[in-house]
Amino acid sequence: MTKAIVLFSGSLASILATKLILQQPNIEVCLLHLRSPFFREYEAVPSPLSETGFIHRTVKEIAHEVCPTSFRSQNVKKDFRELARLVQPSRNGLKSPLKQTCMNCRQLLIKKALRYMKRIGADFIVTGEVVGERGLGAADLEKLSELAGAQGLVLRPLSAKLLRETIPEQQGLVDRSRLKGFRASDREKIRELARQLGVDVLDFPAERRCKLTVPYFGPRLADLLKEEEKSKLTLNALELIEFPLYYKCPPDVTIVVGCTDEEKRRLQNFFLPEDLRLYLLEPRGPMALVRANWKTKSPEAIQRIIQLAARLAASHLNDQPFGPIQAHWRFENSPETFRISVKPLHAPYEFEEHQLKLV
Repeated sequence: MTKAIVLFSGSLASILATKLILQQPNIEVCLLHLRSPFFREYEAVPSPLSETGFIHRTVKEIAHEVCPTSFRSQNVKKDFRELARLVQPSRNGLKSPLKQTCMNCRQLLIKKALRYMKRIGADFIVTGEVVGERGLGAADLEKLSELAGAQGLVLRPLSAKLLRETIPEQQGLVDRSRLKGFRASDREKIRELARQLGVDVLDFPAERRCKLTVPYFGPRLADLLKEEEKSKLTLNALELIEFPLYYKCPPDVTIVVGCTDEEKRRLQNFFLPEDLRLYLLEPRGPMALVRANWKTKSPEAIQRIIQLAARLAASHLNDQPFGPIQAHWRFENSPETFRISVKPLHAPYEFEEHQLKLV
């Protein structure tokens, strides 16, 4: 029997691509999900039963609903530095346009899928890519397959009729007449296909699925790449640059502020033993993670950094109280907690004075 590897992300496009291949006779489908520090692993689905109004479905759960017989998940953690280098430092944060970043990233994923395809003896690869999505035209998608060493082996069911016939189509393994010719602009047609196939059409935009599409992620990643020789580029550091309030102060101070309950819960997961934890005593006050090369700092410099972090956190209080604001702080590797009293940062010149910048 013919065997196809589907690159499955849990997106609507990858679900529909899987459904279209499952409609083909005599094809065994194997779903391959590649996990990366840049990809989110769940979909937020509205639910009145949840406190937040949403429940999180993992990619594995989504895959089981689509094709319960075969699901394989591989971590590309070892390749994350290679993925990170797809975004190079420049004056604007991203040297390559988003189109090139997406193309390079997809090339890496197809290479991984090709290796898996050969290992299990499958015949071809299926993706949910659509002509025109993220600026990639038909020629770009076909070039992708070529660069990945999989020329003629990558079938894109949603846009197949806009592309050259692949080897499985030429060999009669796949009926081309059952495939589609959608462009990215055919969003409503794609949603209509989803309804016909019984698929929930809730949008899951790229910004929620791939971090590289978030506007501020690129410049922050570029900033980390500059410090790579200092071992700054870690999975922990990549998680921190996702937080909206991410500040840098030269030469090596990073301050991440969590304001909402969800942000504070997430931030709890990323404190390292040498990090400094700071939180305000005000009701529902912000919490800050402060990271620096503390061993190179004098006691006076450390106190200045702590005071700066406390003033910064205080500036993000929803209701500014009259008078000084109390904050607690401690190093994660120490049980001792201290208190500091500060005034919030207000004027832009105060941020400039401390060279404090929201990256």
